[in-house]
This record gives sequence, C-alpha cells and structure tokens, in this order.
Amino acid sequence: MFVRHRAPETCLHGINPTTEEPLDEIPEHSPAEVEARLRAAQDAFRSWRRTPMEVRSSLMHKLANSLREQRNHLSQLMTREMGKPVAAAEAEVDKCAACCDHFAEHAAKYLAEEEIPTDADRSYVRYAPLGAVLAIMPWNFPYWQVFRFAAPALMAGNVAVLKHAPNVWGCALAMEELCRTSGFPAGTFTALLIDTDATEQVICHPAIQAVTLTGSTRAGRAVAAAAGSVLKKTVLELGGSDPFIVVPPADEERRVRFLHAVAEEAAKARCINAGQSCIAAKRFIVVGDAEPFAGWLGGFMYDMQVGDPIDRATQVGPLARLDLLENLHDQVQRSIQAGATLITGGHRLERKGYFYAPTALKNVRPGMPVFDEETFGPVAAVIEARSVEHAVELANQSRYGLGASVWTEDRELAERLAGRIEAGCVFVNGAVKSDPRLPFGGVKESGYGRELAAAGIREFVNAKTVWLKGAKTADTSRGPE
Repeated sequence: MFVRHRAPETCLHGINPTTEEPLDEIPEHSPAEVEARLRAAQDAFRSWRRTPMEVRSSLMHKLANSLREQRNHLSQLMTREMGKPVAAAEAEVDKCAACCDHFAEHAAKYLAEEEIPTDADRSYVRYAPLGAVLAIMPWNFPYWQVFRFAAPALMAGNVAVLKHAPNVWGCALAMEELCRTSGFPAGTFTALLIDTDATEQVICHPAIQAVTLTGSTRAGRAVAAAAGSVLKKTVLELGGSDPFIVVPPADEERRVRFLHAVAEEAAKARCINAGQSCIAAKRFIVVGDAEPFAGWLGGFMYDMQVGDPIDRATQVGPLARLDLLENLHDQVQRSIQAGATLITGGHRLERKGYFYAPTALKNVRPGMPVFDEETFGPVAAVIEARSVEHAVELANQSRYGLGASVWTEDRELAERLAGRIEAGCVFVNGAVKSDPRLPFGGVKESGYGRELAAAGIREFVNAKTVWLKGAKTADTSRGPE
C-alpha cells in the first residue's frame, strides 16, 4: 500500500509567474488514489503489450490530431502555469503532435526483429516492453518533455506513469485527458499528483518497472539511487551548461559580418523559454578578440522584447518561480564580484511578475558561477579563447555534457571539433534542439541514456535473444508480446 510520509495536504497552490496571483487549486492524490492508479497501470499493461502495433499507431495518430485540435487551450494553460510566451507554447504543442506522428509511423521499424546469423538454425533479437515506466518531468517544457518519453514508450507496449512538477499539474491532467479521449485504454497514461517527498515510494512500487527523469543533477542522483536500490533501469536527462563556440574567419571584413550575424543567433539561443532550458546556449566561447561579439550580443540581448507572455510580440516571458529568479540574480552578482563585466541587464525588472532583464557578461573565466554552474535564465556569459584548441578545452571544462554548438565557415574544422567536444550532441551553425528523428541525451553530469529515435524507444524494452535449432520452420509473423 502506498503511504504518505508527511503531513497530508489537500491541494498545491501554484502561482501565475506573470501576475504573481494564485492559480486554481488542484487536489493532491491521496495515498489510496495513488495505489489505485498504480495498480490500474499495472493491469493495463497486461493487455496493452498485446495490442497490435497498427492499433497503437492509429491511436497515436489520433492523439497527435487531438493535440492540434486543443492547441489553443493547451498553450494558454502552459502560459498561465509557467509563463511561456504563447507563440512558443503553441509551437511546443505542435512539436508534441509531430513526435506522436513520428513514432506512430516509425515504431514498427525501430522495434523490428533483428536476424543475427549464428550456429543456430535461426537466431534473432526481439524487443519486448518492460511494463509501467515512471516519468518524473520538469515544468520548463511541460508537454514536450512528457511526449518525447510517452510517445515511444507507449508505442513500444509500455504504459506511462507521469509525476509532473507541481506548478504544471494542470498540464499533467490535460495530457491524461487527451490520451483518454483519443482512445487509449484506461491506465495506459496515468498522472500522479504527488509531492516530491512521495516519489521514492512510487519508484520502489512493484507496479513500476523503470524510471526516466528530466531534471537537475541532484534530482538525478536521488532518483538513480532509489531505482538502483530495487534494480530498476533509469534514463536521466539532467542539467547543462552548453558551450557556443565561435570561430570567425581570418579576413577582417568577413569576420565582422560573421560575428554580427552569429551574435544575433546567440541572443536568440540564450533567450529561448526565458533561458530556462537545459540545452540553451549558456557559455559563448569566442576564438580571438571577443569584444566585438560581446558588444553585439549585449545589444541584441538588450533589444529582446520582455513582457506579458500572452502578447504575441513578447520574446522573453517571466521566470517560472521567484526562487529561480533569486538564484539567477545571485549567480550574476557573484560572477561580477569575481571579475566579470556586466554589459547589459543584471537586475529584476520593476514590474509585477518574475521578470529578469536579459543579461550579458564578458571577461568570464572558469571559477565564476556563470561559467561553472548552470544558469537557468536569460544570462549569457562571453569567454575569450586564445585558439581553437583553447576553445575546446574551455568547452570541455565543465561537469556538464548535454549539447554544444560550433559556429564557423570551415566545415572540415567543425566536424573535427564535433568529435572532440564532450557532449551528447553537437550542432554546427545551428542552435541545439531535440528532434524525434535523432537520439537525445547527455554525458558526464548531464545524465545517461537516450530519448527519441531508435535509441530512445529501445531504452525501455527487453532486448530478448531467441535462438532456435532443430525446430520446424513455421509462419514467423507474430504480433507484440
């Protein structure tokens, strides 16, 4: 039986980060409700794992269509709960729909049996689902980070159990309802409205077979320890301090044009989702004189339109919580005290809501908070590198290794650097992003395991070897286990 080891609460009070007003109260699930939901998920798996792939695919396409139909409602809910500008929120919903369509169309190929010649008459690997997979998800991309787990997990025959961040419980319930109305059987997608303190009990519950987390490195350690104690597999996508390496051309005229254009892209890359993204560019490493780039970047950051996320002209909305704003400001101030130079920003805006001025710092060095730590907000740190070799050294001088980008006109150089940068993905002349067609994940303290593409859907399956000899050959076509 699930037991809460803390004082009972009837609801969680969320705060609208734009207005600082309380959101609607959403009741927490009681211990009995949590137990019932976990058992329902366990029961649902027994039939869902045997559901034909074409049926799963049809339902996943219906879910994609439901997302598009509910785009306006879902995006406004996200904007109220965590402050994302509505245009970006709509784009997030569309991306979720595209992810559902992708796995509906490609899951059968990703999970197809693999024939491997051996001394047997026939030997192959087939991929069998594990069961109920618990997803512990953050607030910053409240739909996308759930669907990039749920779409492949469900298509593989698993069932999904979501423990979402408390400030986006409305989004969690909306996704559960979307799955229900799209025709997914009861229990295949389950939202648990529980506090973080109760999560370890859920991890250890016999209904749960594996766990995935997107969150902080500290949370990753806690989840990995809890899951490891009961020998359950984990996939962790944790923090990041992504380097943005700029290698300008030698010719002075081209160099000026190049640095100006890249500085504009840098500001956009830093301010996506108000800078609250693990894969947002954070450390801007410029080979050679960084002053021109720093000046242009500061100008572009200053020009960012900060405001009400409901306004379609807004580029940068509020931070999601007051404590996040306070922590970000502390990192900026400690970095200035350590010798960094403020170009623009560096303060909370004097208005209602958790708004922080887009900020740029130069003369940043290792040892400063904005270099060593993850900055979760619109703060750009400019670092000067003596050479390309030094730039790679600075890029790798981080405990994180989620993503990286290289900006250069020299493609051969870019591909060499991509092989040397310690990150789960490297983008050349483009901002880092996750894509259903490509594996996504990190190294070092950015986590382990992969989401998306074939690698992601195979994280939560049993790669089962089947070896046959002397058996009569029959029709080998078979449905899911």
